[in-house]
Amino acid sequence: MHKRRIERMVTEVEALDLGGLVLTPDANLYYFTGLNFHHGKRLNLTLIPTSGASPCLVVPALEQMQAETNAEVPVRLFPWADQDGPLAALAAAVTAAFGRDARELRLAIEPATMTVMHLRALEAVMPGVVTYDATHLFAGLRMVKDADELALIERAVQIVETALQRVLAQIKPGMTERALSRICTDAIIAAGADEESFANLMASGPNGASPHHLNSDRPLQQGELIIIDCGARYRGYVSDITRTVALGEPTPEAREVYELVRRANAAGRAACRPGVTGTTIDAATRDVIAQAGYGDYFIHRTGHGFGLETHELPQIVAGSDQPLVAGTTFTVEPGIYLPGRFGVRIEDDMVLTADGARSLTTFSRELLVL
Repeated sequence: MHKRRIERMVTEVEALDLGGLVLTPDANLYYFTGLNFHHGKRLNLTLIPTSGASPCLVVPALEQMQAETNAEVPVRLFPWADQDGPLAALAAAVTAAFGRDARELRLAIEPATMTVMHLRALEAVMPGVVTYDATHLFAGLRMVKDADELALIERAVQIVETALQRVLAQIKPGMTERALSRICTDAIIAAGADEESFANLMASGPNGASPHHLNSDRPLQQGELIIIDCGARYRGYVSDITRTVALGEPTPEAREVYELVRRANAAGRAACRPGVTGTTIDAATRDVIAQAGYGDYFIHRTGHGFGLETHELPQIVAGSDQPLVAGTTFTVEPGIYLPGRFGVRIEDDMVLTADGARSLTTFSRELLVL
């Protein structure tokens, strides 16, 4: 599987007259090799030539065993010790990957993950190197999930939905957002996750009007809405779900806004099918909310892709006009945020199928009154 992915990427890179690609410890490295290293201050670079030769990994000596054990494709290792520094190992890896006349090669990189440290090291051993922003190539390959990837995502969804059910059973007045957050973290791990896919969000009452609220010591209060946004990571792949619940009977206005967001979520999901664009799905959710007079309070995109990362392409937003194909995974998560009062968001994980779409998340979208 990983070998096929490398072959597909190499074909794309070669067509652009590039000599190869350079990966840093991040999602793309895992996607192509199965290796997952810590982000750190020690140089860790992977060079993949277009020649078809095995990737060359420049790794700190303390990560050599991990690379030998976990690589899912044949790799050539160039470890370096702290007392020696990485440049000699990097120079040897460059020669092995690209040959002795590699000083002025054009190499594909992902600027969002390559640090200045990585770039300066490359420039030190390849003075004439030219880097090419290949973000669109990486994203294009990863956006469409194969059957194995979808199975892992579905398991991540099952885990987070099991955990969410357990979390809701423990909510009570007086509990703080932070306390509820800890319960959620523990429940996700207990349900089988390797870790949370992101730091969960618990936004109660007026805090719900901030889409990216940071959990606080505010106590939960009777009669208010609580937004719960959480996810699970399982064998590299993530889920991402949001539900809004009521702690006791909410106000009539809160019920009205909740129902509006639920209808917008349903409209967004109904718009999903092969060939659709992010612009079209975004418009489907946004129109429902705008027609009810709350358009100014839907202040973010309708959704985003997900897979190895919580936020990937495609963007489900106006201006995202690339037709989407079967196998693409993304969220549909409209919301309304009323400053100083409350917020509502309902988020589902979608996958496009050959003849439509399927919601991977199945948790109830009816307003749950706890």
